[in-house]
Amino acid sequence: MWDDQLNWMRSKKNRAPARFTRLYAIICQEEGAFTVTVRLLNHRNQSQVAWGEEIAETVEVASSMIGALAREFSIAEKCIAIELRMVSLKEGTLH
Repeated sequence: MWDDQLNWMRSKKNRAPARFTRLYAIICQEEGAFTVTVRLLNHRNQSQVAWGEEIAETVEVASSMIGALAREFSIAEKCIAIELRMVSLKEGTLH
């Protein structure tokens, strides 16, 4: 997930690896699926920024995708912001 932009940040040979300190995410319900848009940034180094968009089947999957990014880049919970844009919360959950 988040292939193009994040792989580019990981593979730059002449630079130190990106160190992201903030994660901003939007989960948006759309026609039977959820679009997950994320922006990662280093608040100490504005040149270290990445973004991406993926599709998830449920809000739980969307949430786990965001959690995986946070773990991968060691972003603290207090530095994560998630916005939910949903028509009906019940429709997008596993029950």
